[in-house]
Parts: sequence; structure tokens; C-alpha cells
Amino acid sequence: MFVRTQRLMLRPGWTDDAAELAHAMGHWDVVRHLSRAPWPYGIADAQAFLGQMQARRDAASFLICSRDGDAAPIIGGIGYGPFEDRPTEFGYWLTPQAWGRGYATEAGHAVIALARTMGVRRLTASHFIDNPASGRVLARLGFTPTGRSPGWSTARQGHAECIDMALSLTAEQQTDDDRPLAQMAA
Repeated sequence: MFVRTQRLMLRPGWTDDAAELAHAMGHWDVVRHLSRAPWPYGIADAQAFLGQMQARRDAASFLICSRDGDAAPIIGGIGYGPFEDRPTEFGYWLTPQAWGRGYATEAGHAVIALARTMGVRRLTASHFIDNPASGRVLARLGFTPTGRSPGWSTARQGHAECIDMALSLTAEQQTDDDRPLAQMAA
């Protein structure tokens, strides 16, 4: 499945993407804010992730590609699916060169619209307490805090406190900001 927004293409990842994915994600400032990404993040890690991405049928997982210019470079990843005891955990990341441009919010609205279309009733998310920028993106997407919990960071090789958040996708909870922004193609 592909999702197209005004400036982005959200698409599946393929094994041919491993080198570009490793380059886009291979920044300490990215992986330290993710729970499962190792540090350093290399091509073998990207290959393993892409293999899992292709095998999962219980998740919606996309690479975020910029549509600016001729090529569509990988600038991040986004999706939702089961994680630990949460059946619809929402998550995303962007490479540092893409920060501050509204891409996470744009991609997030598209994935939320897709989740609603697919019948998902609730999304959960969390961010490490030392990553307030991610919390602001989640709040712009309509997520509200539900508490705090200890989270795990593979890159940090330890626990880090998280702020847990949730978003109801039922019709009565939909706001103008949740309007579908994406054109979806199977």
C-alpha cells in the first residue's frame, strides 16, 4: 500500500532500500529516541528491519519519502501495529535533515486517516521524556497523555521514562484536524 500526501510518499520498504535506510537512520539523535533501534545502526540492521516490515501482516508500516525533487529519498518511517501489550502502537522517526518542516505531522495525519479507514478504534503512542519535540507532534495529531511508564531503549541499553499517549479514532472523537489528507492506493 502507498499513501501520498502533499509533500510525501509513504511506501513499503524493500531490501534494496537497506543502504539508504541505514544512512537516514544512522544518527545517534534518531536512534536514542526509539525503543528497538540498536546503536550503531548499520546496513544489517536495516536489512533485518526491512525483512520484518515485509513479513508483517498485522501492521501498517511505511518509509517516509520526500517528493521534493526528482528522487524520493527516505527521510523517515511511520506506522502502527502491535508492540508488547498494545495492539495498535503508533510510531515514527525522521532523519535530522527533515526535522522542523512539518513532515511528521503531515505523515501522521495520513496514517491516522488510514487507521480510521481500516477500522482501528484507538492508537497508543509514547515518547521518551527527554524528547519533548515528539510529544508536541503527537499532541498536534490529537494524542493526549495517559500517564508515564518505564520504556526500553536498545540504543541506550537501558530504561528511560516515557510519557504514554492515546488517540481515539471513533467517529464522535474526530476533529477537523483528522480529515483524511492522503490519497491511498493499494
